[in-house]
Amino acid sequence: MAVFLVLISGCGEKRSAEVTGSQIVCGSHDYEWINPLRDEYGEIDPLLFDGLMRRDGTGATVPALAESWVYDTATHTYTFHLRADVTWHDGEPLCADDVKFTIEAILDPNNRSLQRPYFEDVSEITAVDEHTVRIRLAAHNEAFLDYMTQPLLPAHLLAGKDLAQTGFFRHPIGTGPYRIESWAAGKEIVLVRNEHYYRGAPKIEHVIFRVTANDDDEAAGLADGKIDMARLTPKNADAFAGKSGFRCYDMKTTDYRAILYNFKHPYWQRNRDLIPAISYAVNREAIVRDVLFGQGIPAYGPLQRNRYNNPNIEHYDYNPAQARALLEAAGCTMGAHGYYERGGEEVGFVLSVQNDRFGRFEIVTAASEQLNAAGIHCTVEQPAQVDWDGQMAYLIGWGNPLDADAHTYKVFGTQQVANEGRYANPRVDACLTAARQTSDPAERMRLYGLFQEELAKDPPYTFLCYVDSIYVTNTRIHGITEDMLLGHRGSGIFWNVNEWTVD
Repeated sequence: MAVFLVLISGCGEKRSAEVTGSQIVCGSHDYEWINPLRDEYGEIDPLLFDGLMRRDGTGATVPALAESWVYDTATHTYTFHLRADVTWHDGEPLCADDVKFTIEAILDPNNRSLQRPYFEDVSEITAVDEHTVRIRLAAHNEAFLDYMTQPLLPAHLLAGKDLAQTGFFRHPIGTGPYRIESWAAGKEIVLVRNEHYYRGAPKIEHVIFRVTANDDDEAAGLADGKIDMARLTPKNADAFAGKSGFRCYDMKTTDYRAILYNFKHPYWQRNRDLIPAISYAVNREAIVRDVLFGQGIPAYGPLQRNRYNNPNIEHYDYNPAQARALLEAAGCTMGAHGYYERGGEEVGFVLSVQNDRFGRFEIVTAASEQLNAAGIHCTVEQPAQVDWDGQMAYLIGWGNPLDADAHTYKVFGTQQVANEGRYANPRVDACLTAARQTSDPAERMRLYGLFQEELAKDPPYTFLCYVDSIYVTNTRIHGITEDMLLGHRGSGIFWNVNEWTVD
């Protein structure tokens, strides 16, 4: 029997919570809710929910809750046949209405789902019978099977409810390998295995997500044995390298960091032409070396770890002389305070960052120091809440290991839901739309190549770096697949959690 004690902060009392059987404790940020409609990267979501499809250990998209499917190319229609042996955590059987409800909820603008662009081609959904659902698209979408990894929600609990008001997302019920046993707000979420999981009951009985205040507290929790597993900053992870009792997983990701420019802001409406100079003034190699401790790569575009990457574009490699030349060609002159000026206005901007762990503040600090040294006045702020309309620039993080359409179409398409910088480029729109509508790999390579060329000519971001996800675990945990390509925030590591074991 394993027993752990939870301290209730600020009250001086000790509450004993007994958890029997095998367990692992993961360091975690705090949660307001667990909502797969709104959060594409929730670390707990894949333990509670499943989609019709899933990614396997090779990154391939394979059947999950769907036993099989058929695609009619003439009508762009998918017919999915659901497994008959799946139940929700409350014992109700999975049915076609759950698929229909979930997609319709995503498409409902009132729910503000970031996944809405993935399903915007859906023109009709029909529950043919309890275990058959037919989805007709207005046009072919080559990424659609990948998007059916979307976690499903239970129609029998949510149909007719206001999803913004329901308490479901504080007590979610899914079909996944684990279900919620208890949730102590601000302290921990305890999951217990789903004995009826369709892929086999997990071997570890409990997975506990323990809330920590910051990265340093997670590292301290690992060191003193209160936590068994955590994703750490490169700096904190370095302290565990070669240390007895611990294992470090340096896992490659599609997760990049970039400076997003808010083109709604009047400053960029006047100074958009200066962005290439800003990009040349950033030393990405130094950021990877000094901030990431070498655990990442310099970034020049959004598809560097995708099969459709085009490496033959302008990378904006560090070139301070080129930065100065572009600034001066644009009419900028060096001012008395060591910063360039144009038209009586100082060249510079405020870069916002939410210090949501994993070295983001360190990345923007390094980039701002480099820009200041180049004569571009960059100051850093940490707002309590992001003002997407009012801010000048923001340290963005994106990255998805699915089809190239993910995190291109919805991020750079004009007026798309995740286009937070209000970027608009008709040539980019045309390439992205055509690329999702063709199944020919050669044509997709050409179209995504053109998209990346256009993005380099008219940059919406200054790309900085791709960051590895560094998980540090107690050596008693087994089953993590180190060569799995992860997404933003390390998403994907729990793909086979039902097979993990502990000594």
